[in-house]
Amino acid sequence: MSLIIFIGMAVTVFLTSLLSGIFGMAGGLILLWVLLFLYPVGTAIAIQGVIQMVSNGSRAWFSRAYIDWKILAILCSGVALSAVILFLTNYTPSLIVVLIGVGLMPILVWLPVNRLQLDASRPSHAFLAGLLSGAMTISVGVAGPTVDIFFIRTQMDRRKIIATKASIQTLSHLAKIAFYWDAASQLPTVDAIAVLIAAPIAILGARAGNGILQKMTDANFRAWTRWVVTGVGAVYLAQGLLKLV
Repeated sequence: MSLIIFIGMAVTVFLTSLLSGIFGMAGGLILLWVLLFLYPVGTAIAIQGVIQMVSNGSRAWFSRAYIDWKILAILCSGVALSAVILFLTNYTPSLIVVLIGVGLMPILVWLPVNRLQLDASRPSHAFLAGLLSGAMTISVGVAGPTVDIFFIRTQMDRRKIIATKASIQTLSHLAKIAFYWDAASQLPTVDAIAVLIAAPIAILGARAGNGILQKMTDANFRAWTRWVVTGVGAVYLAQGLLKLV
């Protein structure tokens, strides 16, 4: 990895972590998109997992006072089950599946969630959210909107939503890293060192994003999240469809 690429990655890591710190997602979508230009699919997902684990983990730590531990425990059980299922089926990702899968994901943030009655504070719904989160994170690399629709109807404010989501996303990325360990182990030593150096920069971005989050209203938080995620998803979908032609 050249110095220019490393600097570019460091800047990308900071900016995407900043976005994730504000909206709880979107940053991971953009980071994965960049990595898919540089590495094979499995390796890109694993690298994104390392960086996002640091970003989400730091965000969860900064907001640890707001984590709902009961919901988190149930979410974790769902993630664990999805990881076991994908491992037993010997799942292998493809670029087109990842691009189209992520591209279609923003549709979830526009669903009439009031009619779906999804609520992460209900144990059965929290388990389903964890199951889908783990499945999407491992299969296509990200799962932000998948988890988000289960939190929109809860009575939690934006700080509890960000804290609890950051915690489950941290654990989901950890599962993803373990799943793609073979692909990650093939990364050249120089690139691996660059990733390890760039990863802590995610903490700076998450910290800055957390500060902006505290100044936002709940209404602006929900409105901006939808549009940011939809814009990123449109780029993914267009690229995936072009590869089918």
